[in-house]
Amino acid sequence: MAPTSKSAQIRSRGARASAQQRVLVLVATRKGAWLFRGDAARRRWQADGPHFLGHIVNHVVLDPRDGCTLLAAAKTGHLGPTVFRSTDFGRTWKEAARPPAFAKAPAGENGRAVDHTFWLTPSSASEPDVWYAGTSPQGLFRSQDGGVTWQPFSAVNDDPLYREWMGTVQDGTPDGPKLHSIIVDPRDPAHLYFAMSGGGVHESTDGGKTFKPLLDGLEVVEGFDQSAPTFHDPHCVRLCPSNPDRLYQQNHCGIYRIDRPATVWVRVGRSMPADVGDIGFPMVVHPRDADVAWVFPMDGQTVWPRTSPGGKPAVYATRDAGKTWQRLDAGLPKRQAWWTVKRQGMCADTRSPVGLYFGTTSGELWMSRDEGQRWSCIARHLPEIYAVETAQL
Repeated sequence: MAPTSKSAQIRSRGARASAQQRVLVLVATRKGAWLFRGDAARRRWQADGPHFLGHIVNHVVLDPRDGCTLLAAAKTGHLGPTVFRSTDFGRTWKEAARPPAFAKAPAGENGRAVDHTFWLTPSSASEPDVWYAGTSPQGLFRSQDGGVTWQPFSAVNDDPLYREWMGTVQDGTPDGPKLHSIIVDPRDPAHLYFAMSGGGVHESTDGGKTFKPLLDGLEVVEGFDQSAPTFHDPHCVRLCPSNPDRLYQQNHCGIYRIDRPATVWVRVGRSMPADVGDIGFPMVVHPRDADVAWVFPMDGQTVWPRTSPGGKPAVYATRDAGKTWQRLDAGLPKRQAWWTVKRQGMCADTRSPVGLYFGTTSGELWMSRDEGQRWSCIARHLPEIYAVETAQL
């Protein structure tokens, strides 16, 4: 008998699509990268690594369009900030012939230099060789040859107004201001979003020729001008694959949702428990249900703690688009676990039930096979984890 309820139909579609697919977990750290290959049940994991041992790796992504190309955003001792590419699942890597770099400044003007590439996003299936990269300090770059060469993209990098909104290096996060959360609308590759810490969320509907801020409804730290993009600090923005008009955002000042074409973000984190709050870094969305999302809240009473509230880590899930939230901590430590999970440090696979994964700055990699109901540890004693991504094999 065919399933009738919405949730049953979603589960059925997911189960059919992914029952036999294996999951690859890509972990980027302060001292290299690791690939973890899971069995079909996602119970046993085989570690492959370290890759780039000793070098900073900010992001590793498998191209879902060809299923074999890996890009790694790295900062090495000799080469500096660069991007590596592999077409054999990491057996060999080749540096980009032209990594992301700002255009040379006119004579007499101070130019900018890329400190590190922070974020990698493949474009849609209709643009098979196109990738986007976000850097620190804030810069937007594009590759049209699968990551071999990179060019500055759009006028954002040098636009005087955007440069004002980006602020200085001292205005950014402790490890440098960043351009992140580059999103390509799966229905239209000319429809783009990106976010900047600091500098806010921005949208283009003309293929990047122009961008404009998308900030209404977002709060800023008390005492600062809410109308000025420079004071906005989005931590992570995600588009729902099952409903590309819906985006969620974990912000420095709460959890938000927007349903386009609306232009006002709604703070859905206000329904989080008051003793936990709605401050954190990562944001994860369900691959087939736009009402479901997960966050990893951290202590936001002041700017600096940013650890699990009370030393009791938990993931929180909403299944009604942010109206209510459920604590999910079975299997996680009950006390004295002062974890920090960075904005790229949590993700989901596309299996059914959805698998969730997060990595801590203390080097632990955790996963749940049942959408957060129960957690288990995949690996301990890794270097500080910067990013966790998954891919289907």
